[in-house]
Amino acid sequence: MNLAERINADLKEAMKNKNELELSVLRLMRTASKNKEIEIMRPLSDEEVQVVIRTMIKQGKDALTDFTSAGRQDLIDRQTGEIAILERYLPPAMPTEELEAICKKVIADAGATSPSDVGKVMGSVMKVVDGRADGSSVRTIVQRLLSGNG
Repeated sequence: MNLAERINADLKEAMKNKNELELSVLRLMRTASKNKEIEIMRPLSDEEVQVVIRTMIKQGKDALTDFTSAGRQDLIDRQTGEIAILERYLPPAMPTEELEAICKKVIADAGATSPSDVGKVMGSVMKVVDGRADGSSVRTIVQRLLSGNG
């Protein structure tokens, strides 16, 4: 079963169970995937569906920041729940130790030595981790390593 089929099956299950939050998130996920299919004019691969989901998670985390600064606990709780549901459809995140080892290798291969090389290293690391780590985690590790604290 591919990811799109899994989302549709889970959508039907959420309807049966009357789980409103999950149903809402799955509908948004299916719609975002369909919009991307229309945009590129072909069915999405599982990796492409995961990119759509990662985009939705990033948007959710941005909204979470806004809700936190506004002191809206009700919206914070809902957004946190939505993000948790979305994350179930992604592969497990890469362990920090493995991510740090990849960052060290890319830094060594690129010959990066100063904090101004962060951008040069980031692109290479993101290609290696292939979506198994978020950019902010990678940036934090790369900045720490390049500033000499790693």
